Amino acid sequence: MKKWQSTLIGPEASLEEAIATLDRVALRIVMVIDAERRLLGTLTDGDVRRALLKHLPLDIQAREVMCTTPRTAARDWSKERILADMEKYQLLQLPVVDQDGRVIGLETLHDLLHKRHRNNPVFLMAGGFGTRLRPLTHNCPKPLLKVGEKPILELILESFINAGFHRFFISTHYMPEMIREHFGDGSRWGVSIRYVHEEEPLGTGGALGLLPHEEIDLPLFMMNGDLLTNLNFQNLLEFHQDHSGVATMCVREYEHCVPYGVIQSEGHRIRSMVEKPVHRFFINAGIYLLSPELVKSVAPGTRVDMPTLLEHEIAAGKDVNMFPVHEYWLDIGRMEDFQRAQQEFGDL
Repeated sequence: MKKWQSTLIGPEASLEEAIATLDRVALRIVMVIDAERRLLGTLTDGDVRRALLKHLPLDIQAREVMCTTPRTAARDWSKERILADMEKYQLLQLPVVDQDGRVIGLETLHDLLHKRHRNNPVFLMAGGFGTRLRPLTHNCPKPLLKVGEKPILELILESFINAGFHRFFISTHYMPEMIREHFGDGSRWGVSIRYVHEEEPLGTGGALGLLPHEEIDLPLFMMNGDLLTNLNFQNLLEFHQDHSGVATMCVREYEHCVPYGVIQSEGHRIRSMVEKPVHRFFINAGIYLLSPELVKSVAPGTRVDMPTLLEHEIAAGKDVNMFPVHEYWLDIGRMEDFQRAQQEFGDL
């Protein structure tokens, strides 16, 4: 079966099923079809993120959140015409349909163009002690712990390299020589890796002050070195570019279920009762895209964590945007997370 055929779902499929299909097939689009394979609509990463921002339930049907008027291409369209249509309407994918509206293919901008070389710098944070993973981290920094056959940090590095990035900085503190010895200058991967070392922990935001500010000329990716994700970094970059702001923070939806009936009262009178309510929040996913101006605003030696730094920007009236992550994401902070990563790694 051709890969695009795996993007086909029915209109009754849930938003959760659509997200699973997006993550599994990695073509950044789901095509919603009827029983005759006629195209009814499409769901892209953008549609999913808008639904998540509205806190729509994951069991809502695809027909309720899909784009019902997608652009399409005909079987006889040339590559040039398809590219022109994509450029005109700023599309990343274009379903191909026959004269009866049945889906017969999918064209993607990624396949039509050569992979772009992306010059945005990438800053990977690898200085933590990993205290919650002891004794594994007694003689090994957490980013070098292996998931499958490779260290966590190497998996992160390769995910950026596969997306076209080549300018890397790594922040070190705990056992820095082991990290430097493993990654070297990056020539093993055909990229550039440089290091900034924190003599004393400065916090995730403070580490920005150690970068060569004169070289930060494009939005900078910043990511904790203990995360596993198949986030599409191009999607994040496009979102950041489309929304004016000094920073974009990736967020993850987190659910908390109160295991009791919750009482709303006024004085001694009960006004309402809700049995085991579920509260949904967005949590920090540890991945950022920062404007050069924000990076350069952090002076060397500053001690500050990223949330505090971004709160200062918000208080100053600057725009800080959030980007919901629906793709696979795992923060390897505890032993059970590390064990889970070993089990799930093969499915990434």
